[in-house]
Amino acid sequence: MKFSKYMNEWLYGENGYYKTFKAIGKEGDFYTAVSTSSFFGASIANHFYRLMQEEAFKRDGWLIEIGAHKGYLLCDMIQWLYTLDPTLVQTLKFGIVERQPHVQQEQLKYIEERFGSDITITHFNDIDEVEVDYAFVVANEIFDAFPCELIKDGEQAFVADNVVEWREADKELLEFASKHRQVKGEVAVGYEAFALHMAKGIKRCDFVSFDYGEKLVRNDFSIRVYQKHETFPLFDEELVLADAFQKADITYDVNFGHVIDAFEEAGFELDKYETQARALVRFGLIDILEQFAKQTTQANYMREADKIKTLIAPTIMGDKFKMVHFWK
Repeated sequence: MKFSKYMNEWLYGENGYYKTFKAIGKEGDFYTAVSTSSFFGASIANHFYRLMQEEAFKRDGWLIEIGAHKGYLLCDMIQWLYTLDPTLVQTLKFGIVERQPHVQQEQLKYIEERFGSDITITHFNDIDEVEVDYAFVVANEIFDAFPCELIKDGEQAFVADNVVEWREADKELLEFASKHRQVKGEVAVGYEAFALHMAKGIKRCDFVSFDYGEKLVRNDFSIRVYQKHETFPLFDEELVLADAFQKADITYDVNFGHVIDAFEEAGFELDKYETQARALVRFGLIDILEQFAKQTTQANYMREADKIKTLIAPTIMGDKFKMVHFWK
């Protein structure tokens, strides 16, 4: 089978990696910005709040998360918005894009633990079901989880019995890759459809997403497997695909040039592309930390400051992760 189909089965098949909840953080296979600090979500919410101050109609819009896991990010954002203006939880509407019923139930359970019955969540099976006048849509690390094809030297990867084989590449695939300046590496499948689906029903939209990758194509392989905080390149001799299949996470660096092309073709405008560190500071992360310092002990402040260093330090998450903000 083509590698994209194999990766789709790996992550989203009947027994796929994402079909059950995976621990994120120390007990899981990897860390995310969301698991590192609740101030990540607070910073994004702070950015959204500023946008609402500029255009009042957004106060009556939707805040929607895609790929929400248990809903930590959405809840962190709601918490900060309530801190800034308690009336916002009465004018805004909140949604999560999630098609798995058991995941929806876990999200509702967690949100009730955080807010009781004060917050109502609407679930959508797909982003194209969202038909609203305005939505602020947020996602963390979703583009690296889109299935991809692998290409090199005019060939593409196929998988048989958990073994990668190289065969002559489909001409349309090579032409598509060339459009995005790729001759080797991962060619994501689905960005175009995703952008079109988002544009379909949301009349006006801010979409903010964080992921790791670059705007300039390296034309090399970054695809790798994460298991218990160990990283194995896909072509590592020590990696046995049959053992890792559906049991570990598989991911790759995002080609943000491809993401930007897909969204601009769907009618969005690129508002900003920058490092996570620059984005979070611009969103107000340092100001939020300073406010926290006035209300807590020195020990709590130092603990949170260390977490924030992880988010913005160039050698950890700060430069490797990027933020992209689109507007329609």
